[in-house]
Amino acid sequence: MAKIKSSFFCQNCGAESAKWIGKCPSCGEWNTYVEELIHKEESGRGGWKEGLSKVKRVVSPKKLKEIDFEQQPRIITNDVELDRVLGGGIVQGSLVLIGGEPGIGKSTLMLQIALTLSALKVLYVSGEESESQIKMRAERMDVHSDNCYVLSETNTQNIFEQINLLSPEILVIDSIQTLHSKYVESAAGSVSQVRECTAELMRFAKETGTPVFLIGHITKDGSIAGPKVLEHMVDTVLQFEGDRHLSYRILRTSKNRFGSTNELGIYEMRSEGLRQVSNPSEILLTQREEILNGVAIGAMMEGNRPLLIEIQSLVSPATYGTPQRSSTGFDAKRLNMLLAVLEKRGGMRLGQQDVFLNVAGGLRVDDPALDLAVCASLISSYEDNPVPNDLCFAGEVGLGGEIRAVHRVENRIAEAEKLGFKRIMVSKYAVKGLDLDKYKIKILPVTKLDEMYQVLFSI
Repeated sequence: MAKIKSSFFCQNCGAESAKWIGKCPSCGEWNTYVEELIHKEESGRGGWKEGLSKVKRVVSPKKLKEIDFEQQPRIITNDVELDRVLGGGIVQGSLVLIGGEPGIGKSTLMLQIALTLSALKVLYVSGEESESQIKMRAERMDVHSDNCYVLSETNTQNIFEQINLLSPEILVIDSIQTLHSKYVESAAGSVSQVRECTAELMRFAKETGTPVFLIGHITKDGSIAGPKVLEHMVDTVLQFEGDRHLSYRILRTSKNRFGSTNELGIYEMRSEGLRQVSNPSEILLTQREEILNGVAIGAMMEGNRPLLIEIQSLVSPATYGTPQRSSTGFDAKRLNMLLAVLEKRGGMRLGQQDVFLNVAGGLRVDDPALDLAVCASLISSYEDNPVPNDLCFAGEVGLGGEIRAVHRVENRIAEAEKLGFKRIMVSKYAVKGLDLDKYKIKILPVTKLDEMYQVLFSI
């Protein structure tokens, strides 16, 4: 007879307790424990192999040098942005989690990838939409495939029965919070259900070598809903970001066991689906007819990709009491540090000025190489003197007002030259050892903020 018991789980981190407690000892959150019924079978769980003959394997430890290893080729898709973010393609047997806000385009992205992989048998499992709704979205994309199968189901045991019959080469789950397993007697989306369903899919992916994509919801603070252990179980965690009122979307990696975590892919949302943006620097630079004050172009790196983005700032006298310090897409603490450096080392009086900073295009950036562009933008707005539109910046600003070198400056210079900029300002220490004759763009080396100020307004 089945043994039934109840337990309390933290809805934030997944910690388990025999009784209700107010504060979670693991994550420190208050009032997050919820009682859930747990149903444990006396026999071992079959998971995705339930109903099939089971062969007991005897596993023994091996020496590392005795393990046979063959480099398995990755699955290359028609989506260059996704391949870059995953580290070069889809790894066989990998478990990929994609999170994002409601309506940002997660389902559209995965359905588009499932349709474009026409040479592979793809099973798209949806627990949120009916088959007719998915068909409507596919018709809007105008992409056709004979190997894309759709299943509208939430029970994991029924899903695995269809998987055993179909034997797909790629599996897409939309979404993991809608699935429920008969081994856990709690509501779909609870901590225990999400953990159990993910564990069953992970066993399926690893034992069959089938890539599995999981779509996950996020909470109000931007983290993926469910226990934190969910992100530890999967191989790759992707964040699909962007403003729903803007057309551009960013696919960012926060965890990747098979590649870099600094890559990003950029898409444009259109009525017929998502379009890959091959040259994001062009869309991140606002097309303007006249030179504006407070605008500077900075060269940053995201993984192996150089990007040129536009920094906009507005410095105006404070009207009411304490001056405001507001930034969009840029770290507010780093902005306060740069303002202090400009006031102490540059002689600017910013104590009674409101400062607003914006990164154009909806990007969130954290590259220190943008410090120089931020300072140039602030100086331009403060002095009411525009920065020349053929000049860009790449350098880190230290607390002493010195301009520090940044890594991979060659890629930044080449990107600026490709986009038609005539001059780029970098740290003097970054150009040591560089062959400046091979660049058509003029390189302006500086060592301190006052040199940047003099060069900026003497051009």
